Amino acid sequence: MPTLKVLMPPPAMNIAHVSRAVHVPPPSHGDSGFLIKCVKTTSDDLFGVSFDDTAENNLFSHVLLEVSFVIVVTRIIRFLLKPLRQPRIVSEILGGVLVGPSILSHIPKFVKYVYPGSANFVVRNVGIIGFMYFLFMAGVRTDMSMVRRSAKKHVYLALTGLFIPSFVVVAVGLIMRRSMNDAYGNSSSIAILGSSTAVTSFPVLYPILKELNLLNSEVGRLALSSAIVGDMIGIVVVILFEAAIQAKTGSIKGLWCLATVVVTMAIMFLCIRPAASWIIRNTPEGKPVDQPYIIVILVGVLVTGFLTDFLGVGIANGPLWLGLMIPDGPPLGTTLVERSDTIIMELLMPFSFMYIGQSTDLAAMGKAWSNLKPILAIVAIGHFTKVVSSLLAGLLIDMPVADGLALGLIMTLRGQVDVLLFVHWSEKEVIQPQVYTMMVMLSAAVSAISTPLIGILYDPTKPYMVNRRRTIQHTPPSTEFGVVLKIHDEEDIARFINFIDVSNPTVSTPISIYGLHLMQLVGRGYPRLFDHKKLEQYSKYAIYETIHQAMKLYQESKSECISYHAYTAMSPKQTMFRDICELALINKATLILLPYHKNLPRNHHRTVLVSNVLDNAPCSVGILLDKGHFRSNSMPMVDLSAFRAQPHQLVLLFLGGADAREALYYADRMVGNLNVRLTVIRFLAHDGLGDDEMEKKLDDGVVTWFWMKNEMNRRVHYREVEVRNGEETVATVHAMNDNTFDLWIVGRKQGINPVLLQGLTDWSDNNDLGVIGDLVSSMDCNGAASVLVVQQQVLREQKHWLRRFG
Repeated sequence: MPTLKVLMPPPAMNIAHVSRAVHVPPPSHGDSGFLIKCVKTTSDDLFGVSFDDTAENNLFSHVLLEVSFVIVVTRIIRFLLKPLRQPRIVSEILGGVLVGPSILSHIPKFVKYVYPGSANFVVRNVGIIGFMYFLFMAGVRTDMSMVRRSAKKHVYLALTGLFIPSFVVVAVGLIMRRSMNDAYGNSSSIAILGSSTAVTSFPVLYPILKELNLLNSEVGRLALSSAIVGDMIGIVVVILFEAAIQAKTGSIKGLWCLATVVVTMAIMFLCIRPAASWIIRNTPEGKPVDQPYIIVILVGVLVTGFLTDFLGVGIANGPLWLGLMIPDGPPLGTTLVERSDTIIMELLMPFSFMYIGQSTDLAAMGKAWSNLKPILAIVAIGHFTKVVSSLLAGLLIDMPVADGLALGLIMTLRGQVDVLLFVHWSEKEVIQPQVYTMMVMLSAAVSAISTPLIGILYDPTKPYMVNRRRTIQHTPPSTEFGVVLKIHDEEDIARFINFIDVSNPTVSTPISIYGLHLMQLVGRGYPRLFDHKKLEQYSKYAIYETIHQAMKLYQESKSECISYHAYTAMSPKQTMFRDICELALINKATLILLPYHKNLPRNHHRTVLVSNVLDNAPCSVGILLDKGHFRSNSMPMVDLSAFRAQPHQLVLLFLGGADAREALYYADRMVGNLNVRLTVIRFLAHDGLGDDEMEKKLDDGVVTWFWMKNEMNRRVHYREVEVRNGEETVATVHAMNDNTFDLWIVGRKQGINPVLLQGLTDWSDNNDLGVIGDLVSSMDCNGAASVLVVQQQVLREQKHWLRRFG
C-alpha cells in the first residue's frame, strides 16, 4: 500500500515550524489505496521551542535569541565603558554595530545559528516601531510652551548654533566638492551633512543630560530650552527637505507633500489637543489617567506613523507630532511615561539599534575610505564650528569660558534622532551606505568624546560656592532673616509653622520664608522652578498651590513679621538639592531648613538630598528631626494658639566649632520668645587637651557675648562640663535625658575638639547629623524631644579645601 507521509508541526505553537512538504511515493500494482502516516519534522525541546539546522523554521526563536543577545552585549559594553563616563547611547550603537555585518554577522556560524538573514525583516520592523515610540515619548516630554516663553538668550543660542555651522559646512562642502566622488558630493548629501552637524535634538540631549545629572543645572536648562527652539526649526527644515526630494519627480508631488503635512498637523491640533485636555479635565486630581485612554493613545502612535508614511513625510514624524500634542506632566504625560517608558527603552529600542547595526558595514567603509576623507573633514569642521559658535554665544550672555565650552560640547551631542535620520536618508538613497556607516560611527564618537569632557569642564554646584557670609552669626540684628523650607507634604508644613513660630518672628526681626515643594520630574523633559506669584503663567500647575495654603494662612495671621513666598520645583530625584541651593542663592537666604526622617534607609532619595544640600549649600543649614513636639495632628492653624501658650524647654549642647557657634546664635534668637526656656551646656576638654587655639578663642568670644546678653534672663541657664573623652561626653548627655526637654540643639561637626568625641566616631553611622546629633536622636527614641542639627555656611575656599583633602 502506498504511504502518504504528512510532515506535522511540533506541538509548540510556533507557526514558523509548519512544513508544507508532502511526499507521495508512486503506488505499486495491486495497491488499493494509501496508507497515511504522520511524522514530526523535529523533536520537542524545552518549553516546546524546537531548533533545527534551518533558520527559516526557527524564525521566532532566533528573534528572541537575537534581542536577548543584544541586550546582554549592550549591558556588558555599558559596564565596561562606565569608568570612562560614557553615555548609554554609545554602548547601544556599539552593541548594534557589534552584532551587525561589520563584526559578528560577518561570521557564517553566527549568522546561521544566531542572526540569520530571515530575521532581518522582523528586526527592521520592530526597530522602526521602537523609534516611533521613542520619538512619541520625546514629544510627550517636550513642553511646547517653552518655545513661546523662551528668553532671548535661548533663541539667540539656538539660532547661532543652527545657522552658523550649517552655513560653514555647506560652504566648505561646495569648495571641496571637486575633490569628492560624484556619488558622495551631490548637493543633497552636502545639505544632509550641514543639518546633521547643526541641529541638536531635545530627544537626544534629555537622556544624556539625565545620565550626567545636569537636567536642572544652569547650563543644562539653557541647552534644553535652546534645543526645543532648534527642534521646532529642525522639524520645518526636515519637512521642506522631504518636499524638495519628492519635487524632483514632479513639482506637484512636492506641493502635495507640503499640503498634506499642513492638513495633518492642523487636524492633530484641532482634534487631538482638545481630546487630551478633555481627558485631563475628567481625571480626578492626584489620580493617574484611566487605562483605556492610554491604550487608545498608544495605538494612535501606530496610526499616525502609518498616515505620515503613507503621505510620504517619514514614518517617525507622525508619532513625534502626536507626542507634541499631548500636554506634558501629570496626569496624562506622567501616566504615559510611567507605564510605557521601561518597555520602550529596554525592550523595543534594542531592536532599533539592531536595525542600525544591520545597515552598517565597516569593511565597505574602509574600502571607500579615500573617498570618505573629505566628508570626514567636513563633518569635523561642522562640529568644531558648532562648539565655537555656542561658546561665543555663551560669552555674549556673560557665561564663564569653561561653562560656555561645556555648553558647546553639549550642543554637539548626537544620538537616536540623528541615526534614525541617517537610516531614512540612506533608504531614500540621498546618502550612500558607506557615508551612512561613517555618520553613525561619528555620532557615537562625538558623544563618546564630548560627554566626559563636559563632566570635566562643568561643575553644576560651582555657583553655590560663594565668598560672602550668609550665616545666622553674621546676620546683623534687626534685619530680615531669610529661611528656605524644603516641603515634602502637608505634615512638613505643620511642623515648620510651629517651629518658625517658636523662632520668634517679630516686627524688628522679621522672617522671610521661601517654601519649596519638590516633585519628581516625570512625564516632562524640562525641569521647572516656578514662583506661585506667577501662577497665571503656569495655569496647568495650579494643583500644586494647595500644599502651600496652610503656610499662607499662617502668614496672614502674622503679616507684620512673616512673609511667605511659595515655589514648586520639578526635577530628577538625584539633583533636587540644586533647586534648594539655587532658591537660597537667588533670594540671599541665611538658613536652609530641612526635615529629616531617621528611619529611612541611607540610600533613600530624601536622605541623599540632605547630604547633598549639606555639601553644596550657599548658606547655613538646619536639619530638623521632629519626634512629635512640632507636629500637629490636625490643621496647623487650629492648634496654633494652644501651641503658642505652652512652654518650650530647649537645650543646646555646645561642643565648640563653627557649627556650635551658629547653633548658639539661633538659640539666642529663639530665646526672644517668652515661652522658651533655654539651657546651654558647654563641653570643655580636660586641661585643654586637643584644643585648637583659634577655634577656642572664637568659641570663648561667642559664649561670652551670649552670656553677657542673657545674664539677667531667668529663662536662660548656662553651665560648663569638663570631660576627658567621648565616654564622659555620652554620660553627661544621658544624665540630662530626663524627658524635660522638647528640643535638643547641636552643631553638626565643624571645629569640634576630637577629644570630646574620642571613641564615638566608630559608633556613629550617620554623617548627616554628626556624632552628637546621631547620639541625641538615637537615645530618646521613645520620647517626643525633637532635634535640630545646625551647620554653618562653608565658604568657597573652605569647600575647595574640603573636596581636595577630604
